[in-house]
Amino acid sequence: MIVGIIPARFASTRLMGKPLAEIGGKPMIQHTYNSAKKSKLLDKVVIAVDDEKVFKVVKSFGAEVYMTPQNCQSGSDRIALVAEKIPDATIIVNIQGDEPFIKGKMIDEAIEPLLFDKKVNLSTLARRITNVEELKSPSVVKVVFDYKNFAMYFSRLPIPYVRDAKTNLARIQTAEIYKHVGLYVYRRETLLKFSSLRQTDLEQVEKLEQLRYLEHGYKMKIVITEYDSLSVDTPKDLEIARKFYEKHYKPQDRNQKR
Repeated sequence: MIVGIIPARFASTRLMGKPLAEIGGKPMIQHTYNSAKKSKLLDKVVIAVDDEKVFKVVKSFGAEVYMTPQNCQSGSDRIALVAEKIPDATIIVNIQGDEPFIKGKMIDEAIEPLLFDKKVNLSTLARRITNVEELKSPSVVKVVFDYKNFAMYFSRLPIPYVRDAKTNLARIQTAEIYKHVGLYVYRRETLLKFSSLRQTDLEQVEKLEQLRYLEHGYKMKIVITEYDSLSVDTPKDLEIARKFYEKHYKPQDRNQKR
């Protein structure tokens, strides 16, 4: 069984109460759940929360929800606790709770390598950077990978560094620079092993949990996607998400109600 688990942490440092942030009259976590349900490969979608208020809201819109401790070190640690309670789950997808408009096709793209290659135990998504703002932003994580599409490193700084380029625009025009889309797919045993691994030096320096896998010698398959997603980390991001909803989703919701 392939299970999507959405970790939803209430106490975000940059946007407190983020899962309950309202977008078009619904909490963000409900938008993420509805988007994940559009995947054709997921058999089930559940939500992992750490706050009673979020638990009650998730229950109110009919999703399956699990309460987890507030002191989980990462989203992967949180979903590992939930995966232990779903023994039939052989493949687990970590769907970020702050990506309300994640496309079902993106989730399916990330799952496919584990279905077609038994040697792949962990996969994630990347998309080519096409604008300077993404290149410069430390909130946009960059990834480099080898010729077999296995991750070599993740960083908040632009990698690879294009030494001969004179401007940032020239850098993204002359080299393929990719941003990491934070959606992970694990085989069950790989995910459960993660929670037993110690935090690593680079993980703590960059504040990127995916580096824990690489530093411990795990291989992570990178799937290139043409789709983009909108991650909500700050109040500014939330306003962008609200405008995006008004333009792209509100007309659809109106038509469905007719």
